[in-house]
Parts: sequence; structure tokens; C-alpha cells
Amino acid sequence: MNSIKKHFLTFTALALTSAAALALTACNANAGSAKVAFADSTPSVSIPEDSLEITQALQSTFRSISSQVLPAVVEVDVTETTEVKTYNPFGDIPWLKEWGFDFGDQGSTQQREQSSLGSGFIVRHKGNKYYVVTNNHVAGNASKITIKLNDEREFPGTLVGADARMDIALVSFESDDDSIAIATLGDSESVQTGDLCLALGSPMGYFASVTQGIISATGRSGSDIGSISDFIQTDAAINQGNSGGPLVNIYGEVIGINTWIVSQSGGSQGLGFSIPINNVKNAIDQFIDNGKIAYGWLGVQLVDVSAEYKDELGVGKETGAFASEVFLGSPAMKGGLQAGDYIVALNGHKIKTTDQLVREVGQLKAGESAEFTVMRGKNKVDLTVKIEERNDSVTNDSSKLMPGFIASPLTEDLRKQLELDKKVKGVVVSNITAKTPAAALRLQNGDVITAVNGKAVSNVEEFYAALDIASNSELWFDIYSDGHILTTAKYKIEK
Repeated sequence: MNSIKKHFLTFTALALTSAAALALTACNANAGSAKVAFADSTPSVSIPEDSLEITQALQSTFRSISSQVLPAVVEVDVTETTEVKTYNPFGDIPWLKEWGFDFGDQGSTQQREQSSLGSGFIVRHKGNKYYVVTNNHVAGNASKITIKLNDEREFPGTLVGADARMDIALVSFESDDDSIAIATLGDSESVQTGDLCLALGSPMGYFASVTQGIISATGRSGSDIGSISDFIQTDAAINQGNSGGPLVNIYGEVIGINTWIVSQSGGSQGLGFSIPINNVKNAIDQFIDNGKIAYGWLGVQLVDVSAEYKDELGVGKETGAFASEVFLGSPAMKGGLQAGDYIVALNGHKIKTTDQLVREVGQLKAGESAEFTVMRGKNKVDLTVKIEERNDSVTNDSSKLMPGFIASPLTEDLRKQLELDKKVKGVVVSNITAKTPAAALRLQNGDVITAVNGKAVSNVEEFYAALDIASNSELWFDIYSDGHILTTAKYKIEK
């Protein structure tokens, strides 16, 4: 990539405005005039030599990037097989069968194949195997995969591993050709807003296309595709078919995997998003070694909370992630972390968002000890937690989720809605999860809890302090209802 760097050394911010020096000649003629000017007969434009050198240097840079990176970019053609249930309108008419008409069974299933394509890039070469990174939503459910190289050679592909949480997949193909290009992975941590970038892939099936833009933002979230990654935002044109292709910097290094767009029309509107390449470097090795990604598991339910909720919780303006619930027997519980803790730091560095904590815990290895700093009300507490491997069967078992709901502040609006007297103090039950201890105790959304294990609570901070699952062997609540206080059954906490 030295040639790329050399060409770009002459490029400055003036390059972005040098296009203004280009004078466009219009093809027109005066009304009634017999003279007509044609485009191919007009004089060429006059460009100052220093401006032309800058523009040529920029063009040479983009040419170099394209020529050296495109050979590592592939088209990923996939076929997905799905089962479709058929409906037979005549299946329930017995006399038709008696007359010899057989229209098949009612509600039978048929297999249907659907073809689509995406992009990818070659990241590894071991023996005669080449490995291609793409998106899970491109190849994760494929029954057949074909890899098409930049020189239009095609190879059958094999799915090595796929992960829906990160929306990435790794596909392999075999070739004895040792000269097939491998993409160079860059450092997405060094990416800054305003950086120039190129997006490569096969948008709308247009093979080996290149678009150019800038980095619009970093650290974006809010994707509807379920990925736990943060994202690099770019205005480089990304369309359907670009998914899985690389986003590269001016040195030809891959800094992201093009993944999704925001669009009202279905086409590019300058809002494209890429998974930072640093998020997936370790995943590539895990796919090759184990066929899957092993995520670290803490064992808490994390939710975003408002500034008003943080005040009620007693943590003020601290940034972090709120652990509203804890799994019984989880690493978090064993390490002393409680429901209601507000996690502000992991291994000595600040936690700013819930998404950040989810990503960073996921990157921890099973058996590794991690240092957490939490706000427990107004007090800071340091905890050491031994991380375990995430297991879907465990994380999906809501019966272990304590307490099974989120305690909400009893605001004036809620008082009016629930028609409560001002003398009533406590917290409001919200977001009850089925099969949890809360559901077993017959709690309902909108219930007002006035005491935990006989201890009166008047706000969220007091509620979570009284909950203290680590110290209690049983759990019960006092609930206000129509001027009366009802006490729930007791739930035995099995740790």
C-alpha cells in the first residue's frame, strides 16, 4: 500500500474544493442563429496546474485503492431453502376423493428455494482454503453458497460459522491458486468523522463496484437488524447487495463491514452503516477454530433509563448501564452484583452506554475475572466477577430472572392514572416477564409495592436496597390495593 500513501501525501483539504475550478461549457445557440456549438468541438477547460496536480493525485489514490483492494472483494451468491405450508381448498371434501379426485393432504409443506446475493472479502488463507467475511443476514441461512472472485472465477462456498447477534458470517472456499488477494484489516479505533472512505461490493448485482464518501459518524447504534455492534456511519453509497462488503480507508485497509442502510426508498440516501472491523477480528479466529463465537456472560438484565429515573435511583448524572434484574446462580450474583446496581466501569474504564457494556462483556473470555464498579444508590462499590460462557438455554430461562420486573417511580402522572392518595408511597411494578418469580407471586403491571420483606420503601433507591437478594433467602411484597395492603406469598430464593 506504499504507492497509495505516496499519492495521498500530496492531497490536502483543498482537494475537496478544487472541483470548483472546473468550468463546464454549455451547448447552446441563440434563437434564430444558424450557428450551433457541439460538445466535441468546444475547447477543453483550462485548469490551473497546481489544482490539476492535486486532483490527479486524489484520482490516482482512488485508482490505486480500487485496483489493489477489489481482487480481495467477492460476490456471495446464496440460495435459501424454506418450507412453505400449502393450503388445499378441496382437502376437506370427502366425496371428491370418493370420485377419484386427489388434491393432496390438507396443510402439507413444500420446499421453496430463493436466491439472493451479497458481498464479502477474503481475510485468511490456510492451505488450500480461503476464508471470506460477510454478514449473517447474507449467508447465515444459506443452503447453497457460490463465491465469485473479482476475475469472475466461481467456487462453491461452505459456511464455517455465523452469528446473528453480531450479524457476521465466515464462508470458506478451496483453491490451489496461492495468488488470490487477501484484504488488509485496518484499525477501526483510529477512524474519525470526516475521514475519506470507499465502499466496495456488488450493489443491486452490479459486480465489483466502488463508491466514495466520508465517515459521517462513529459509535452509532439503533439498528433494527438485532446486531450488538456499534456502527460506523458513512455517506458512501451503500445499496442492497453491498451487505458484507468492505469499507476501506485511504490506505486500502478494511475498517468496516457494510451492513445496513436507512432509506425511505430502498436505495442509498447517504445513511449507510458498517460494523467496525475491530469488533470482528477475534470472531474470525473463533469461527475457524470452533465454528462459533463464544460470548462472555455476566448474568444481568440491562435496560436504558432516563435522567429522572437515575435521580430516583440515586446515581445522579453518572453514565453507565442499569442492571434491573439478576439471574439466580449467575456470575453476577456469585460476584455480589445486585438488581438495581448501576454499572459505571469495567476493568477500570468508564461505561457510557448499555450497548457498550453488552459488547465489552461479550468480548470477555469464560473463566476470566473482570472488575466492575457499580453505583449502589449513592455509594460506589467495586466487585470482582468471574465470567462464564453465554449459553442461550440459560439466558432464555426467565424463571431464574430476579425479581422479574422493573420498579418504576411513583410519579404524579402515575398517581393520577392509578387514582392513588398522596399518602401512598412506594414503587410501581412494570415490565413483568413471564415465568419469573414476580409472575409466580401473581404480581401485575401497575401494582404499587409499599414494602419488601416487611421493610417499607418509598422510592426506587429504597426498593432495590431492600431487595438485597444476596442476603435474603425468601422474598415477598406488600402491595397497595383499593385502600388495603395485601401481602404476597413468599418466594424461596434458590441460589
